[in-house]
Amino acid sequence: MKGKILAIEALQLPWQTEDPFLLAVHHLDHYPKGNEKMGVEQSELAGRNIGHDFAGQNGYNMYHGKTIPGFPYHPHRGFETITIGKQGFVDHTDSLGGAGRFGAGDLQWMTAGKGIQHSEMFPLLHSDKPNTLEIFQIWINLPSKSKLVEPHYKMLWKESIPKIDEIDNKGKKTTIEVYAGSYKSNLAPQPTPDSWAANPDHGVAIFSVKMEANAQWILPAPANEQVRNTLYFYSGNSIDVEGEKIAVNHLVKVKPGQRLHITNGDKEADLLILQGKPINEPIASRGPFVMNTEEELSQGFAEYRKTQFGGWPWSATEQVFDRAKGRFAKYADGTTEEK
Repeated sequence: MKGKILAIEALQLPWQTEDPFLLAVHHLDHYPKGNEKMGVEQSELAGRNIGHDFAGQNGYNMYHGKTIPGFPYHPHRGFETITIGKQGFVDHTDSLGGAGRFGAGDLQWMTAGKGIQHSEMFPLLHSDKPNTLEIFQIWINLPSKSKLVEPHYKMLWKESIPKIDEIDNKGKKTTIEVYAGSYKSNLAPQPTPDSWAANPDHGVAIFSVKMEANAQWILPAPANEQVRNTLYFYSGNSIDVEGEKIAVNHLVKVKPGQRLHITNGDKEADLLILQGKPINEPIASRGPFVMNTEEELSQGFAEYRKTQFGGWPWSATEQVFDRAKGRFAKYADGTTEEK
């Protein structure tokens, strides 16, 4: 590629990422109305591979859920999960006793560290109309010195997420939501304390960007010239990035430290932008564990078999909360937040 762009690639599942990110997934599911248990009626589940349903039948997946869609309890070690809510609701529980419900505009940040089990279920709160769920699931790595830190779970509520409207010289609007890092003078709330993103020198940023048809917008250059930048164009028609025309469902890898001029096509466009300085350490991964060596992976699985990372303190594998429950977080130390 020429100029500021390193590569343009078609989006795969999961989306391709660059160090320090490990993966990114965009989930968009058009669920039907929920039954009395906030799940899908059994009559609608015929023909699905229940327990491992990723076929997108009738516009939605059950994932690993059997009655309620989502991801029942499973372990993680050695990295972090970031879940951004765009539509619908997610119920979180974990092996340390943490819990929460979050929705559109909220972000859940969880450092797995030395090991944790957690569940992310998608309760179908509406019993009288369809339930659409849209989330981003992003994995970001931890450096070797932080692989075995104490697990930590944190909610970043939408009320604290900067949302900036920028108007170009033709009156067209671009809206930027700052989930991590900073955009100009707008700072995202702090992530978990041991995160690679907690140090501003690492330049980690996560932006959700919506552009009106024919809008023009300039993405500022990162302050750190080592910061890598990937744009994921997942909704719209086409965009122009520094003279390169990009079709929807493509990513753009950018040379480090670049300022980008982006012009949207004739349809509203949505982008996810991931930025960060690479950790530059070996990666050994197996399923939900990410370490530096195969020996560390084996040690991690042996420890999980022995301790279950604290076990599962909840009554159900597909744990959800009362339909009337609002957005909330309960942390391992017993403190709670209600929204």
